[in-house]
Amino acid sequence: MTLAMRRTAVLISLMFTAVALDGQQAPPQRSAVAGIDLHRLEAIEPLVTEAIAKKNLPGAVVMVGRGDKVVYEKPIGNRALMPKVEPMTLDTIFDLASLTKVVATTTSVMVLVEEGRVRLNDRVASFIPGFERYGKGDMTVRHLLTHVSGLRPDVDLGDMWTGYDKAIELAIEEVPTSAVNERFVYSDINFFLLGDIVRRVSGKPLDVFARERIFKPLGMNDTGFNPPPALHTRIAPTESCTPYGWPCEGPDKKMLRGVVHDPTARRMAGVAGHAGLFSTAADLSIFARMLLNNGSHGGVRVLAPLTVARMIAPSTPPGERNVRGLGWDMDSSFSANRGELLPLGSFGHTGFTGTSLWIDPATKMFVVFMSNRLHPEGKGDVTPLRARVATVAASALTELPPAVERSAAWSARDLAPSGTIQAVPTAPVSSGIDVLRADGFALLRGRRVGLITNHTGRARDGSTTIDLLHGAKDAKLVALFSPEHGIRGILDAKVPPEKHDKTGLVIHSLYGETRRPTDGMLAGIDTLVLDLQDIGARFYTYMTTMAYVMEEAAKRKISVVVLDRVNPVNGVDIEGPALDKAAVGFTGYFPAMPIRHGMTLGELAKLFNAENKIGADLTVVPLKNWRRDQWFDTTGLPWINPSPNMRNLLQATVYPGVGAIEGTNISVGRGTDTPFEQLGAPWIDGVKLAEALNARKIPGISFYPVRFTPTSSKYANEECQGVFLVITDRLALRPVRLGAEVASAISRLHGAQFQLEAAERLFGSKEGLARIRAGEDPAAVTNAWSAAEARWRLLRAKYLLYR
Repeated sequence: MTLAMRRTAVLISLMFTAVALDGQQAPPQRSAVAGIDLHRLEAIEPLVTEAIAKKNLPGAVVMVGRGDKVVYEKPIGNRALMPKVEPMTLDTIFDLASLTKVVATTTSVMVLVEEGRVRLNDRVASFIPGFERYGKGDMTVRHLLTHVSGLRPDVDLGDMWTGYDKAIELAIEEVPTSAVNERFVYSDINFFLLGDIVRRVSGKPLDVFARERIFKPLGMNDTGFNPPPALHTRIAPTESCTPYGWPCEGPDKKMLRGVVHDPTARRMAGVAGHAGLFSTAADLSIFARMLLNNGSHGGVRVLAPLTVARMIAPSTPPGERNVRGLGWDMDSSFSANRGELLPLGSFGHTGFTGTSLWIDPATKMFVVFMSNRLHPEGKGDVTPLRARVATVAASALTELPPAVERSAAWSARDLAPSGTIQAVPTAPVSSGIDVLRADGFALLRGRRVGLITNHTGRARDGSTTIDLLHGAKDAKLVALFSPEHGIRGILDAKVPPEKHDKTGLVIHSLYGETRRPTDGMLAGIDTLVLDLQDIGARFYTYMTTMAYVMEEAAKRKISVVVLDRVNPVNGVDIEGPALDKAAVGFTGYFPAMPIRHGMTLGELAKLFNAENKIGADLTVVPLKNWRRDQWFDTTGLPWINPSPNMRNLLQATVYPGVGAIEGTNISVGRGTDTPFEQLGAPWIDGVKLAEALNARKIPGISFYPVRFTPTSSKYANEECQGVFLVITDRLALRPVRLGAEVASAISRLHGAQFQLEAAERLFGSKEGLARIRAGEDPAAVTNAWSAAEARWRLLRAKYLLYR
């Protein structure tokens, strides 16, 4: 039995054991706090106070309970710091953010499920007409609830759309990034679609349905969407709306107060299935106690016992390492708020604004953590704090039910070194040359072949594509072509023609006097084969070489075969401005393309051939066993530097952003041992630059000041000051935004000395550079790219070869 199967079995066993115990006659409690060491709970307040001192949050309300008893409740710190200080109170109302997903939306859906009005396997398109387009016809309610729908995390916000109906329209136009059940992607789109299903089935908006069927019956009187102005003084504000162009509402006209923080929910008029709910810690404790009591509280039943059991049972596909119930988190990359001690079988959820709820059916414990960590500047972080609070709460248990003592288990995430979990093993990836070789080179039988390749053209066993095609008995290799950096990938200048030592074949240069193959080069060739490793960025020139080869081949009726290779920085993520038509050239072939395109060379070949009407006789030999979400280090393929200064995956990860501003008068580390991992110039103050960039709290990366002296390239033999880049979370990192942030910081610190406008050719957006130079917030600049990113996502969809 695999680890995932064992873990799922334990989860199911614990969940149903807890339900069975609920059905037994509970013994009378000896006291209101039986089984709880209240002294241990006193450790919670110092933890929160320490985090407040570090400016991770202004304050919090923490509530811990067991069974139907609240055993700890404490307001700590302040509710507001601006425009005046307000102390935190127990009755403070918080923007729940994504807790909306489980408290309002999942519960509403399950009410409809138990009434027979919705089935988990109902297709979404059966409720929302038109949703079936772009391959979404098989997507079900269960896929939405468990985040395995294949939809993106959110719709695009670059266009200034507004309105509930517009959001649903955008969701209908979404193109899945993967097939259903293929991978877990936490998605707000999933849940505002579920909220819309509630509306369509019940005939009532989600806020009305949830109030009538959940909140009002339970006495959750401070819970609801769009709280009335009379309650605003009790609401914990989040952050300033001014820098983001958000509508400034509320008593102080400066902070979001009583207005949902989530921008998509705000555009949907404050009522959405993924965010928008406001509540208090006391109301959430009522909700938690309802679930622990099999769906009822205070004599009112909201859900049936089996409905609760189904909702909190593991429901993600077998083998998925992110284990989720229906809506609820159980054991995933998002479940840090469970802490270190609460076992598998417990469940909960978090909210972006700093809220959290975790419930353990086996021990009957629940932990409510409410904060407005974004107040006042949007920079707080309570992820570690929520986990510590849950751990202290669990440590206060002095006795366990026998079932928990027998079978308690903890997540493999808790047991893995450094809190990490190993990637799920996958079958080794085979590149196009391996696939072609396995088929005995049948595609090239009887052909006279010209090969465009370099040192990256190798099979899994290390054999070069040159040697393999030269040795293929039914095909004749007659010429070689080299792209930028030459056949050996070591040149950073024009590439001269030469002769290949082993085969004696001429190597024509496509990065010398010409960048296109000529009549003379193509004489005697009927098939051109291309095998190159791309890096996933628009200005990496191998894709343009491929396109020029296709154009010249089409003119001469020469067939083209592309041996595909992986996109090393994955084939899902898309980022960056579309290329200005004025910037189209060798470092940017296709004007609609963002910097990070999310495609393989084979897929790009198909797109170029169709969209530019090249008309080449094109065949792509696809990869085997590659998934779009894979990074290079999960493929089992050996890294070969695709160019002299692209020496590892870390450099490839930041390259779309750092490379985008390389055209300016800064060094990006060429001529050092760590190109693209550091950048600077003799005139830059590295300490101030690092301080400015770290203050921005850019997701997934941090910086420290450095001095370095390039031995070649820009500022050769001159000492530069600058910053070194440390990737802390590559999944959170948006590298093109990183480039915009770096450009913005240098421009603010050094003004006209920084030749920002020289980045236009690679960055590709003259308008974007102008906005950065004008001092606009880089976050606003990068958000404006979303419309172009969405257009690219739609355009590329029909050319994708891999799920």
